[in-house]
Amino acid sequence: MAAPVARDQELELHIDSLAYGGNGVARLNGFVVFVRRGLPGDTVRARVTKVKRSHAEATAVEVVEPSAKRVEAPCAHYPACGGCRFQDLAYEAQLDAKQEQVREALRRIGGIAEPPVESIVPAEAQFFYRNKLEYSFTATPAGPALGFHKAGRWDEVLEIEKCWLTSDLGNAIRGAVRDWAREERLEAYDQREQTGYLRHLVVREGRNTGQVLVQLVTAAGERFDRDQLVETLRRFPEVRSIHWAVNETPAEVTNLPTTLLWGEDAIEEQLCGLRFRVRPNAFLQTNTAMAERLYGIAGEFAALTGGETVYDLYCGIGTIGLSIASHALTVWGVEVSEESVACALENADLNGISNAAFFAGETADALAELRDRAGDPDVIVVDPPRAGLSNKAVRRLGRLEAPRIVYVSCNPTTLAGNVKELAASWGYTLERVRPVDMFPHTPHVESVSLLVKR
Repeated sequence: MAAPVARDQELELHIDSLAYGGNGVARLNGFVVFVRRGLPGDTVRARVTKVKRSHAEATAVEVVEPSAKRVEAPCAHYPACGGCRFQDLAYEAQLDAKQEQVREALRRIGGIAEPPVESIVPAEAQFFYRNKLEYSFTATPAGPALGFHKAGRWDEVLEIEKCWLTSDLGNAIRGAVRDWAREERLEAYDQREQTGYLRHLVVREGRNTGQVLVQLVTAAGERFDRDQLVETLRRFPEVRSIHWAVNETPAEVTNLPTTLLWGEDAIEEQLCGLRFRVRPNAFLQTNTAMAERLYGIAGEFAALTGGETVYDLYCGIGTIGLSIASHALTVWGVEVSEESVACALENADLNGISNAAFFAGETADALAELRDRAGDPDVIVVDPPRAGLSNKAVRRLGRLEAPRIVYVSCNPTTLAGNVKELAASWGYTLERVRPVDMFPHTPHVESVSLLVKR
């Protein structure tokens, strides 16, 4: 049957809900249309951009009748900036939508009629909550500037005056680097033309320690005066570590080998009463306050009594494993990033934790060897990337037959697929799911799930 809409057609639609990923969901005689920039409760005029057999995609061109849930966005750059999607949606409505997205994914993809989803944990702060931001350089008539990609554009960067996701300090450091780049007459990199020099600025803050790490990413060659950059950044007493990385590829990446220009090679952050060293490329949850809540829930679901062998898979710099080590017999962490594993080992030493060990390796490949070395796990904690666990990882995890799996997820759709497979093939039951809002005004939702072996 042909779809009831055609590309470029304009429709008047009522938005019922938010889909995972942030688009509004409308129905036209039962046919689903995903509407970008449509909020729940809105009636919009929308132009169809893509038609498939099962659904269509559209962009709202006019809000005919605004939702009662709409609010005034505080940021002057909203909605042109691609950093935030929902500053104009009341926070309570954002929470409801995210909780429902987790429930709906587990129902639709996971095949669970009544998913055991608990109330979402709201963010402690709705703004200024990020401890890490990656800015792109862009050319302006006044010289290089720093900002974020425009919504939906890979090749256009919007200059930012004040970002509502970083701190006042973060905003001030970005402004100082912009002024330095102009004084030095350096040229911003052009993504489309692949010309120019300055590419990215990464600012990482230890929110509980006040320590800051700054990383400059440029195209090939050293075309700047190191001393001038260091002098600019040392005006901020919080800056402890200044790095430089070179990206010679067209890809927009910042996790590159770095050269230390000044200061310590890492900064410290405090989480759950522990100290963590953070290097330029180490993974750390970008909302410090809510990471503590997330790890607290993971510990609660693990329900350790002191005698357990715990596997901490996709362990990053050891944050979850080290935060629960005092309640376990042993913790064994596996992580593909060698830089993160080096940090995890250092962090165990830093905190005097002697019952945790960390290894670099691809999780699925490392499990058999880990079992030989560590014995059978009583609890497995997994915190995989957005793509979730691969089929191979699920199979090898299932074979371990751990009584409990605590699954920390940043993507409800891949969580649901993994839960379905663990239930169908390996005899696990999903007992609890608690969503956590780490990133207000964005489509992302984290959750912690408990799976118990039947």
